[in-house]
Amino acid sequence: AMAQAALGAAGLHFDELNKLRVLEPEVAAQTAQLREQCRAFVDKTAEFQNIVGSLIELVDQLAKAVESEKMKAIGARNLLKSIAKQREAQEQQLQALIAEKKMQLERYRIEYETLCKIEADQNEFIDQFIFQK
Repeated sequence: AMAQAALGAAGLHFDELNKLRVLEPEVAAQTAQLREQCRAFVDKTAEFQNIVGSLIELVDQLAKAVESEKMKAIGARNLLKSIAKQREAQEQQLQALIAEKKMQLERYRIEYETLCKIEADQNEFIDQFIFQK
């Protein structure tokens, strides 16, 4: 016991296997426990970093998907606008064509009435000519 006290004063100690140690067994046990806790903490931190990394990757994929859908929607909207403009232009062309055909019809109607009048006049002239003979 006296030898142990002398060794203890010099900072040397025996462990449970009677090996000479610089640290007290209790301090050595606490140090080992702290080392294990640190390892566990480092493992948990690494696991957390992996989870966060996966989450960031997933969010990036979602962002790309959203951007892609947004571009598709913009493309579809622009296509619809251009189709609407084409339809409007076609409608205007058809309206102009209808107006042109109506004017042509009116000219033909007037021409027809004129020809009918000429025909009636000519028939009347022929009738008078025949009766004079």
